Amino acid sequence: MKGIILAGGRGTRLHPLTKATNKHLLPIGREPMLYHPIRQMVGAGIREVLVVTSTEHIGHVVACLGGGAEFGCTLTYMVQEAPRGIAHGLSLAEAFADRSKVCVMLADNIFEYSIAPYVDAFKEQPAGARVLLKGVGEPEHYGVAALDEHQVVEIQEKPKVPKSAYAVVGLYFYDNQLFDVIRMITPSARGELEITSVNNVYIKQGQLYYDHCKGRWTDAGTFESYAEASRFMNENGNRILPHKEPRARTGGTIPPPINEG
Repeated sequence: MKGIILAGGRGTRLHPLTKATNKHLLPIGREPMLYHPIRQMVGAGIREVLVVTSTEHIGHVVACLGGGAEFGCTLTYMVQEAPRGIAHGLSLAEAFADRSKVCVMLADNIFEYSIAPYVDAFKEQPAGARVLLKGVGEPEHYGVAALDEHQVVEIQEKPKVPKSAYAVVGLYFYDNQLFDVIRMITPSARGELEITSVNNVYIKQGQLYYDHCKGRWTDAGTFESYAEASRFMNENGNRILPHKEPRARTGGTIPPPINEG
């Protein structure tokens, strides 16, 4: 499995902190924000990682991260020349992925616990995609998942009347159908290729599964969530916490969701 970290965008919600640098180079606790997704992936056994970032900041990002030796991985870089959506940024990774399964993480998503169990769950799937859900207090601000016992049956983007309190967070897993799926979707009303559109194609195929996110999570995209991410990373000394109990195994071909609260 290969890793893809999406670190583009303008970071306008964190202006003026982002006037001079990429949002993902701002400090979270004791480290630049971009260290977190790399450490998460390496801790889950992923050693080949692509970072997709913007034209304006590619030099700063490369200067900060280097070739990956510090993290125990190999880093590759790609430029997204215009902010045309998450799925567009992801489309740039086709040659890098080379038909491998991929773990995709938005660089501003900060997880208190290791993503390793979710990586392992996806490895058990013969095909399809997997997403991570988190119960939130104001689901209308997120992509919201309606779900049954094993699968997400619908994702609504910032619905006025959410069908659940479960937000789809910025960690996704896809099989080698991904780039064909991206070619199938069309831009949204705001002119972007949306990751929700990609996920809904997998839903129609009956191939999108989910896990519940354990511990604290935030997307660090606003001043409030950025402060929250810094707070719990400082509390943990920027350590990524391990899951104390191994994931329960079952006899099914598709693993059930990890219900960890």
